[in-house]
Amino acid sequence: MEVKEDLYYSRNHEWVKTDDDRAYIGITDEAQDQLGDIVFVELPQKGDRFNQSEEIGVVESVKAVSEVYTPVSGTVVDINEELLDSPELLNDQPYESWIISLELTDDSELDNLLSAAEYKSYCEGAQ
Repeated sequence: MEVKEDLYYSRNHEWVKTDDDRAYIGITDEAQDQLGDIVFVELPQKGDRFNQSEEIGVVESVKAVSEVYTPVSGTVVDINEELLDSPELLNDQPYESWIISLELTDDSELDNLLSAAEYKSYCEGAQ
């Protein structure tokens, strides 16, 4: 299981990378491993607003359908349209293949997320 040091993590297995007031959100290596081969991704629309922990989309694999939740509140600035044609990128490059980017509403919400070490420990405890 790969865990990147410069990201924030949720207990729902999403990651967040910040760049000023923008947050990029994706699913973790652990999530894609548990899901198996990803075959479909449902994304929100640009301009949609979400509160922390709200569902932002769906990832469908050969094993299951799983909701994706936003670890932080914000407005969708961009979606990764490449995933619509190539959802398997989430398997191949989970930390390079962000799902959406948000304009952060409240960056203090990042304090509620896990560090890389905390996330790794959380995953190890769940097994």
